[in-house]
Amino acid sequence: MSRTVFCRKYQKEMEGLNHPPMPGPKGQDIYENVSKQAWEEWQAQQTMLINEKHLSLMDPNTRKYLQAQMDRFFNNEPFDKAEGYVPPEN
Repeated sequence: MSRTVFCRKYQKEMEGLNHPPMPGPKGQDIYENVSKQAWEEWQAQQTMLINEKHLSLMDPNTRKYLQAQMDRFFNNEPFDKAEGYVPPEN
């Protein structure tokens, strides 16, 4: 049986992650308060930001920037999006 969490982004009970996505308190916070769906959506958003903005994960400032954008994403605050990206029409 999958575990559920009250998702910070969607404000409802949803399927949770199987394990913390990163070490430390931030990983534990995400594990306890972010749904699997929201995490997967963030991963896609993060990949687009890295690719579109040509970010290097070796740069500590890039990691800080992505961390800030991730927090904004999960808290439903305005966050940077990849310029020019148009989501596919269903």
